[in-house]
Amino acid sequence: MGVYPTSKAMEFAEEQGLDLVEISPNAKPPVAKVMDYKKFLYEQKKREKVLKAKASKVVVKEIRFGPQTDDHDYEFKKRNAEKFLKDGAKLKAFVFFKGRSIVFKDQGQILLLRLAQDLEEIGKVEQMPKLEGKRMTMFLSPRKTK
Repeated sequence: MGVYPTSKAMEFAEEQGLDLVEISPNAKPPVAKVMDYKKFLYEQKKREKVLKAKASKVVVKEIRFGPQTDDHDYEFKKRNAEKFLKDGAKLKAFVFFKGRSIVFKDQGQILLLRLAQDLEEIGKVEQMPKLEGKRMTMFLSPRKTK
């Protein structure tokens, strides 16, 4: 092509039945391109759609314990947690303290740390147990498999 004054560039675009699109208006002189603008927009939307489809979606699964969860329930919930981590989901494990059971904070923390230790081969702790109101929460994320 070449460098043309704006009026000549507009004529050139009109002759070809295309649009004159300003690419970078802040440049000296401003840069413009002759193209089919609707086709350009269509291609751009198509590229964005492909990128969006390739983006991974983070799924967070929750597992709830009580401060005095017995061994059978713990094992059952641990198996579910393993399944969630193997499927690639993040895990939010929390102990919910009802009423006066908040006095068993240490039991809740021990329970969550035990879970983290049991799942350390397939998941890593993202956030250590932390008390927020009546909940003690811990986050685990799946380990990268080779």
